[in-house]
Amino acid sequence: MTNTQKKQKQKQEQMETRAAAKRKANLATTVTVEKHPKRHRVVLAEVSNLPNSIVPPNLNLLRKEKLQCRRKNPNVKKPAPTGNNFASTQIDEPYVSDIHEYLRAMERKRRPALDYIEKVQKGVTITMRAILVDWLVEVAEEYKLLPDTLHLSVSYIDRFLSFNPVTRSTLQLLGVSSMLIASKYEEIDPPCVDQFCSITDNSYDKTEVVKMEAHILKSLNFEMGNPTVNTFLRRFAYVASENKKVEFLCDYLAELSLLDYDCLRFLPSVVAASVVFLARFIILPEVHPWTSSLCECLGYKPVELKECVFILHDLFLSRKATFFKAVREKYKQQKFNCVADLPSPPYVPSCYFEDQ
Repeated sequence: MTNTQKKQKQKQEQMETRAAAKRKANLATTVTVEKHPKRHRVVLAEVSNLPNSIVPPNLNLLRKEKLQCRRKNPNVKKPAPTGNNFASTQIDEPYVSDIHEYLRAMERKRRPALDYIEKVQKGVTITMRAILVDWLVEVAEEYKLLPDTLHLSVSYIDRFLSFNPVTRSTLQLLGVSSMLIASKYEEIDPPCVDQFCSITDNSYDKTEVVKMEAHILKSLNFEMGNPTVNTFLRRFAYVASENKKVEFLCDYLAELSLLDYDCLRFLPSVVAASVVFLARFIILPEVHPWTSSLCECLGYKPVELKECVFILHDLFLSRKATFFKAVREKYKQQKFNCVADLPSPPYVPSCYFEDQ
């Protein structure tokens, strides 16, 4: 090999070395990948990117400051409710009114028959229905399900029983299958079919639960999104309550209403408004629980709530559904401020139902 050839080979090796080094350096370069934040469920009030809404630029900052203030001092009171209180602090009024009107229309379309036990059911009684609901409260606690899931489950049961006679032996199967559907609809991580079989001590197998699930869905025409008492209570309690104790008491009264077959006579929005009325009365019995602002915001006069309030008050004082303990034991816990143990006057004064 001549000197010229040797020099050319050395030059080629150097070039290859430099090229390899460059490739190695490129591979070693750290590529920054933007990580997406973990998805989480948001409520309507947290949605800030609605294209047609006009949101003041400092609104999010005010919300953040308000939230921080509440965390530091959980007893801080909310401002007195006004006609636009809900809209001004959460979302623009056009959206609130449109959504509320839609829910009020939907609650009339997708409600159970008011007398299905008397006219449709032969093997199911009012007491058996209450036993099933009381047990479902325990199931919801066991699996840490949302209140919406519990309310929706009972709604499915009542709507199904309005048209389909069932036997005593299949009533519990209807209950777990309804809760399975509601869990899939509401929960981020719903319990599986096997868990719902297990909670019944395997009285029903997986095939039976799935078959009943299909039967329920067909019977309801797959219309699963009906408003419940809890749907309306979220807005009503925000407008009307001043502290967490009132909100927990509202939740307690709403779940008590699920036990009572008589409450089916009232629209969910009426029950929700009656819950707020009674909760405010129990906390401050010497103060009129209804104001003109509440009448405007919630859309009901006191006289329209009278009958439902009396039923809820009897439930609270254990004059009705005495033997059903699950809801009461649940709300005796410290995490709910022991609202089930709160005292209440034996009667709500009739003057509170008169127009002011």
